[in-house]
Amino acid sequence: MDFQYDIIVVGGGHAGCEAAHAAAVMGVKTLLITMDMTKLAQMSCNPAMGGIAKGQIVREIDAMGGMSGIVTDRSAIQFRMLNKSKGPAMWSPRAQCDRQKFTSEWRKVLEKTDNLSIWQEQATLLLLDERKIAGVETAFGTRFLSAAVILTNGTFLNGLMHIGFSKIKGGRSGDQSSTGLSEQLEELGFSVERMKTGTSARIDGRSIDFNAMTEQKGDAEGESFSYLIEDRKPLIQKSCYITHTNEEVHEEIRKGFEFSPLFTGRIKGRGPRYCPSIEDKVVTFKERNSHQLFIEPEGEDTVEYYINGFSSSLPLEVQLKALRKVKGMEKVEMFRPGYAIEYDFFQPTQLTHTLETKSIEGLYFAGQINGTTGYEEAAAQGFIAGVNSALKIKNREPLILGREESYIGVLIDDLVTKGVDEPYRMFTSRAEFRILLRQDNADERLTRKAFDIGTAKIERVTHLEEKECMIKEIIDFLSESSVSPDDVNDFLEKVGTNKITQKVKAITIASRPQVEIGALLNVIKGADNLKAVSSGRFKEIAESAEIKIKYEGYIQREKIVADKIKRLESLKIPGDLNFNELVSISTEGRQKLTRIKPVNIGQAGRISGVSPSDINILLMYLGR
Repeated sequence: MDFQYDIIVVGGGHAGCEAAHAAAVMGVKTLLITMDMTKLAQMSCNPAMGGIAKGQIVREIDAMGGMSGIVTDRSAIQFRMLNKSKGPAMWSPRAQCDRQKFTSEWRKVLEKTDNLSIWQEQATLLLLDERKIAGVETAFGTRFLSAAVILTNGTFLNGLMHIGFSKIKGGRSGDQSSTGLSEQLEELGFSVERMKTGTSARIDGRSIDFNAMTEQKGDAEGESFSYLIEDRKPLIQKSCYITHTNEEVHEEIRKGFEFSPLFTGRIKGRGPRYCPSIEDKVVTFKERNSHQLFIEPEGEDTVEYYINGFSSSLPLEVQLKALRKVKGMEKVEMFRPGYAIEYDFFQPTQLTHTLETKSIEGLYFAGQINGTTGYEEAAAQGFIAGVNSALKIKNREPLILGREESYIGVLIDDLVTKGVDEPYRMFTSRAEFRILLRQDNADERLTRKAFDIGTAKIERVTHLEEKECMIKEIIDFLSESSVSPDDVNDFLEKVGTNKITQKVKAITIASRPQVEIGALLNVIKGADNLKAVSSGRFKEIAESAEIKIKYEGYIQREKIVADKIKRLESLKIPGDLNFNELVSISTEGRQKLTRIKPVNIGQAGRISGVSPSDINILLMYLGR
């Protein structure tokens, strides 16, 4: 039998779950094919969502109606806002999650989503109608027909796991690898390459001396990723712990170098620069005699812990001996060792900004298959691929987010324009406009756009409008209210800033770096009448108002620059332009432009190897 769907998503990881949910919510008949329904959106590495820049991505997904933020909130056992000592452009939410709860909550979401079916089997073959997708075939010969297919295979394509000189085929510990698709795509002309990532040992908390470590608790005030206020039962909150390696640990690791698949050439794939294995750290930073380790709980009622900072593919015996030299882990016992995994990926320069492949119509790639690393980057790509495949079926304009309006836009533009030479990880430094792309305003940037395409419901728009009204109410109140020395001097002295000698507008006090607006409003007469104070969202609203007041100049200046850059994005390059005919452009420039096929001048200018003079020639050709 042949089964007919509009969109098929292959792979049930973070990218696949977001892709399938987004497409189905938009009203198209969707099928998610996964090899194991009990491991949907499995946290294969550390049990956490968010972090530097990654937290902004999760908030953007949430603002557009994706589910990663809500599922994180439902399964969180600790929440922290990172970088609070820095400016708000750097603030990044991060949550420790109950690994099993996270997966089960995602399954609940998908099973309650209309227009979405799930099939448990391995997809092994793409069905094609010349250069157009027609569906997929599974290992047992079941054929599913569709107008679009989204591949989100993660680390499973020809996955190979390494522990010392032992190696086994698999997509992650306990799961088989996926075969067939890479070989077929290579025959179709796709460039297939190998990458490597790794994970740490899982250890038994009963064998850890936490008293010898530094406890790291979550934020005292309850926070969340999602902009929506949900009625949910909070899980038991748990602490992380910090310890460090030492020279004895490093000596044990060095003893295992001769058995390291990384150093003996058995691993060919390129690994992540920003998340190196412990053996990599010992070699690369040989001048350091200590590296920080975070001991992270795997759930609210389990003794299993993850060691953040100790990824390794060394033999089991070496890993265990080294860990037992760490303070607090002298008697540690393992549940399983760390390992490295090699897998196939496809250079993302073979994609358009919609994440559709350039050579096969209706075929989309999302997640680690595009050379990225991280749950958050994968989920973002999955959401965009799901949305754009549904929009194409509906004959609507695609959703392409700009670099000035989202971290997701930066992520996708970097991938399709520059490609990758190592697993791509998002950082705030990759975004030119990070003052505009803050974690607090993702809803202001993206929710209305998402409502227009059908992924965000009206309740999100209403929620946003209430927030905007309350922020304006606070700013207007502070602008219009005057405060006297008697009103605020005690408060000003307490927070460590200069007293006033005469009446001033409250907003001038609010502009001071030492002053939190939430605390200031508590001492100003009449502030208790503000809607925000009694809304249950006071902390969120007050923080957003404070950022707008204190950083207004920076925000406006960045908007001006972003508008200038955006004008270059509006200068379209004809799709049939033969760059090789523009002989005044450098040879490297012509080669890169021909390979990438930029859609506008802005994208062309970001291609490595395309010089400013090449761009000037393009502008002259386009009559500009």
